[in-house]
Parts: sequence; structure tokens; C-alpha cells
Amino acid sequence: MPNPSNTWVSLSSGDLLAEIDPLGAQLSTLKDALGRDLLWDGDPAVWSGRAPLLFPIVGELSGGVYRVGAQSYHLTRHGFARGSVFQVTDAGAAAAVFRLKADAASLLRYPFVFELDVHYVLQGATLSITSWVRNLGETSMPASFGYHPAFRWPLPFGRPRSSHFIEFATDEPSPARRLDANGLLSSDRQATPIVDRRLGLDDALFKNDVLIFDAVRSRFVTYGADDGPRIRVSYPDAPYLGLWTKPGAGFICIEPWHGIADPQGYSGDFADKPGIFMVAPGAGMAIRMAITLQSGDSAAR
Repeated sequence: MPNPSNTWVSLSSGDLLAEIDPLGAQLSTLKDALGRDLLWDGDPAVWSGRAPLLFPIVGELSGGVYRVGAQSYHLTRHGFARGSVFQVTDAGAAAAVFRLKADAASLLRYPFVFELDVHYVLQGATLSITSWVRNLGETSMPASFGYHPAFRWPLPFGRPRSSHFIEFATDEPSPARRLDANGLLSSDRQATPIVDRRLGLDDALFKNDVLIFDAVRSRFVTYGADDGPRIRVSYPDAPYLGLWTKPGAGFICIEPWHGIADPQGYSGDFADKPGIFMVAPGAGMAIRMAITLQSGDSAAR
């Protein structure tokens, strides 16, 4: 049933409990069957996010501005969806749908008639999220979209922070990317820090902000320690993957993206920006991510 309030929506499968905040349609808690928190708590003294949704841009624009034809528009980093209240169009025991639609205020910042539906479904130990970006207008709509979940580091299973790693499904030989001091994509590339499919987590990796893989091959990663439960994050069609924390903070973000920050020096049309996808009039694009809690035995396989 639709829920017009801004009360968090609770979902449960028995194996997982999730709560979603209509402000940003943000996954705000994720707990295992014993009530242990898997998701960062959004401590504003460190970072107030938990798992924001990035739309209609991912990252920073050059000068905070983008151009559509002869007209320029302003957007802050990661766009406006994360600060917008979504309508809860459906909510049940284990599934809910959240909707954000274009309005007079959004059209001043993003001149396209969009509809963004975010479907959360809990089934067993898996939370599946499907975000539909729809174009309700009469012209092609350029957009980007990203997931940004922040998981506890360390996870609440008694393993030390230093033992945690991210393991990729396949080898990842391509160089990694970084942002410059203005949050724009640097032209420099660095040798991948992934060794034998594993990235050992260390605060030093993030002293220069996010670690970006713009030619990622793996369609999922697992996060955790060798001898404990892990979290598997699946992203069947994301062309980019970002990994981020603030050094010393109690979280690690695993971020599948359909979009990326402006490259240094970019001044072209928004539709031509790297990472932009186009949605035809009347069409939609589904963007999927799944979070699965794996037991220690299944994570080791």
C-alpha cells in the first residue's frame, strides 16, 4: 500500500532486515538475523551518507555546471535525488517501491521529464535493488546513475579491520583512476592495486579519495575476511566501480556506477560526456544491484 509519510519503510526476509528512508530512497539499515549492523550508521561527524542514490549525475561537474545545447545548468556533486523525498508507491513485508518524478524545481536543474522508480526486494539473504530511469518527455534524455552503499569496516563478525579485503570475480588488470583536487577525473592512470583478484583494504588506498575502475570486468565482488561471513555485491551491467572511504572511518563504500565525474577540461555537451547513457522518449533503463550476506562456508567457495 502507498505510504505518504516520510517514515522509514521496514522489510524483512528472516535472514535480513532492511530499512529504507523515503528521503533519497536510501537504504539506511541492513541487519542480519541476529540484528548485527552490516551498513554504516551515517554518523554526521564522519559522513552522513549510508547508501545514497546518485542521479542524474555521478560525481562532480566541471565548475558545477553542465551544458545542454546553448543552455547551462547547475548541479552539485552526485545530483539531487539523494536530497529529494520519494513517494512510497508500494510497500509490503519484503518489498517496496519508491518514486521520484520531475517537477518544477527539478526542471530548473535538469530539463528532462524523468521518473525514477527504485524497487527493493528481500529474499532470503539477498537484497535486490532495481532502479528504473524513465523518460516521460518527448526528446532523448541523457543521464547517469550510481549506487553508493557504505558497509561496516570491520564487519560485525569479530574479525579485525586489517583482515578485510575485496575480492573480484575475475582478474582486473586494467589501471585504476583517480580524481583531481576539484573532484574531476584525472587523465593519469595508475597500476591496479588488485593482486590475484584481491584488494587488501588499507586506509592508504584512499588518502587521495575514491579509487575508480573504469574498465571493470567482474560482475560482482565479495567483501569481508578469509574466515568469516562476507558480503557479495553484484552489479550485472555497471561499467564503472568506485571504492571509497575516509581514512580511519568505520565504513567502505562499494559503488557500481553508470556514470562518472567530468574529465579534467571537459566542456562539451552533457549528452557527449563520458559515462552518460541516453533514454529514448517513452523508454526506460533498468539498473540493478544485489547485496547478499554469505556465510563463512559459502564465502570461501
